Amino acid sequence: MPGNDTGTSDSAHSDDPDDTAVDPPVDDNSNQKTIRELLEEDSGKSVFVNRNLVEPDTIIDEERIVGRDDQLQAVVAYLKPALRDERPPNMLLYGPSGTGKSLIVNAVCGQIVELCESQDINFGVVSLNCQPITTLDRAVYKLVETVAKDVGVDAGVPATGVSTEQKYERLYDLINTYYDSVIFILDEIDLLVGREDEPAYSKLLYQLSRAGKTDTIHGTVSVAALTNDPKFMENVDGRSESSFNPEDIPFSDYDANQLREILEHRRDAFRNGALSDDVIPLVAAFAAQSHGDARKGIDLFRKAGDLADRQNDDIVTESHVRDSQDEVDKDRMLTQIEGLSTQKKISLYATAAVAVHTTHTTASVPSPVGYQVYKWITELLDADQMTRETYIKYVKELNTYGIVDAERKSRGRGQGMHMEFSFSDNPRPILDLLAEDSRLTAIADETEHLKTIAQARMQKFQSS
Repeated sequence: MPGNDTGTSDSAHSDDPDDTAVDPPVDDNSNQKTIRELLEEDSGKSVFVNRNLVEPDTIIDEERIVGRDDQLQAVVAYLKPALRDERPPNMLLYGPSGTGKSLIVNAVCGQIVELCESQDINFGVVSLNCQPITTLDRAVYKLVETVAKDVGVDAGVPATGVSTEQKYERLYDLINTYYDSVIFILDEIDLLVGREDEPAYSKLLYQLSRAGKTDTIHGTVSVAALTNDPKFMENVDGRSESSFNPEDIPFSDYDANQLREILEHRRDAFRNGALSDDVIPLVAAFAAQSHGDARKGIDLFRKAGDLADRQNDDIVTESHVRDSQDEVDKDRMLTQIEGLSTQKKISLYATAAVAVHTTHTTASVPSPVGYQVYKWITELLDADQMTRETYIKYVKELNTYGIVDAERKSRGRGQGMHMEFSFSDNPRPILDLLAEDSRLTAIADETEHLKTIAQARMQKFQSS
């Protein structure tokens, strides 16, 4: 009826699709949090109170250095003359990675700097990690950069376009201007090979150790070379060896008890009560398996805490440690494996599958068994099938990546020889990683069949 206003309209009841009312679009992002909200969410909640304590390269307080009393006392004794403005001897610190070489020499040098300052002695510490450096020229320039940054001036020479000799001259000029005495710490010195017949590290050691003796540098000069190679000096030429002539300080692997003590001394990186009782023993056990590498243990300790934070857990538990260790293994192997050819990946997968799926008494994989599994996989994938010799060659090449060790074995008199392969770490993550390759995904659907094949071939080999 005209004038009857009921709050509705006839079009609301129309059967014409064109007249049907359309609801406004739903904003799917209406409940989505902003980046700022995500960043601020639980921003105050963490298992850490001082995360820096579990950064592997943090220079820590003296009371946190454990398990290295002899080495600490030796470095202190050798560097003590610097407090009297006398020249400390050169040092060679050698031992496996993560055994405290950098930690101790840097900690002692830090104390020397403070004590020298109180006596108006400018003691310079010039550190260089040689791992990423490919040439002598680059190494000398990085030393110039390090000194210039420390004293707050411009490097004064370009990275390229001038001779190495000019860079040495600038280095010596900076040291003579700003330091009374100096120590060069050359970490991973054995990796500075260079591109010439004579290793670059040999030339650098000669120049730096000689500089103080010839008054090129007016103050006292000492050199501390750090290396994982106990036979490093065998590769240094006679002239450099005579000039360098270091005091040797050997470092051995940490054992599980020492690793536990190291981690206990960094427990306060975490909130009180944030660590379950089994975390430190488990992290120490994993680090002990990595040849007593404390750096890896501290790294895993931190990663477990980071994982707990990401999962919004209040306590770091054994599961956080194990999951973090799996990620560490996977990340390390990813860089080594992702560039392999398909045939090498199949060869590695076959060998790892035997190690994972069989329960034989030895820890190694006989090449005849690995090759039989390799053949089965190539047939499954419809891939080219190489000879047994080629399969062995591919797996042996993986030794250069530190993934597989190869050893020739005899089965007894008249039974012939064969290669046996063993894995330096748990091979299961290798299978998981390789299965992510699109060319190998079909294997994942046949895991049980693969397990049966591997066990059958191993039993046949052992009984033959």
